[in-house]
Amino acid sequence: MKSIILFVVALFASPAFAQDYPNKPIRLLVPFAPGGSSSIVARLYAEEMSKGLGQQFIIENKGGGGGNIAMQEAASAEPDGYTLIIGHIGSLAVNPYIYDKLPYDVDRDFAPVSLLAIVPAIFVVYHEVPAKDLRELVALAKKKPGELFYGSAGNGSAGHLAMEYLKQTAGIDLKHVPYKGTGPNVTDLIAGRTQVASAGTPPLMPHVKSGKLRVIAVGSAKRLASLPQVQTVAEQGYPGFETSQWYGLNAPAKTPPAVIRRLAQEAAKAAKTQLVAQRLAVDDAEPVGSTPEEYAAFIKREQARWSKVVRAAHIKAD
Repeated sequence: MKSIILFVVALFASPAFAQDYPNKPIRLLVPFAPGGSSSIVARLYAEEMSKGLGQQFIIENKGGGGGNIAMQEAASAEPDGYTLIIGHIGSLAVNPYIYDKLPYDVDRDFAPVSLLAIVPAIFVVYHEVPAKDLRELVALAKKKPGELFYGSAGNGSAGHLAMEYLKQTAGIDLKHVPYKGTGPNVTDLIAGRTQVASAGTPPLMPHVKSGKLRVIAVGSAKRLASLPQVQTVAEQGYPGFETSQWYGLNAPAKTPPAVIRRLAQEAAKAAKTQLVAQRLAVDDAEPVGSTPEEYAAFIKREQARWSKVVRAAHIKAD
């Protein structure tokens, strides 16, 4: 009898709680230092979602540990909808495979809310490299195996993973040079000390426009509006290839489903606003605003993709 009463209470508690939600500010953790794409996405969506929710978001940047510090804090937070975190390709689809042990389980400790934005990656070469597109780079790399160097922002970074994915897909041998950040990586690339790299458009396009770099492929599933003449990797002979950074909204596991649904609805509304679309377009990013189910399926696909890349390349966290 007691178990039946508890079940009935739980059944009706979630909708009742959701009707009153939110009645205070919402804390949104960003697992990286201020100033990056994750902060931009967080602030854009927070500003728009607060209009529909009637409460402000308090954004807290908590960098360190490849995002693991903030993820651990979010995982242990009260599952009441008042602590959320920006999910990321690294923390949700890469870290589980490059770290031997994590203080949280990405599948059990978090509830997907909504995929917020996708930031496409591009592949570039130093302007003196005799390759005008990906096909020519692959041919050159096969002619000179191990003689071309690619840089990245560090071991396990998005650029590192994108290049290893390309290497595995195209069957080429390029040597990795890890740097401590995107800045040093780009500095050596435009000086010709490395020859190839992959990143989002913001740090690379100024040097493409100056003629120092050449874009040879787009990593996303479709071409970019800002680079309509550049083919995707898939178009150049590797169907199914896709690499991009992405950002989503996650809550601690056991957050009431009605609250998750409310947050997802507000995220979807925010994704359709002109403010979000225009600001993200500056970085060639695409607003999404998915359902929790769509986001969960997306995370699973990304985990399947990147776990294979990490294991094949034997990538481990520093």
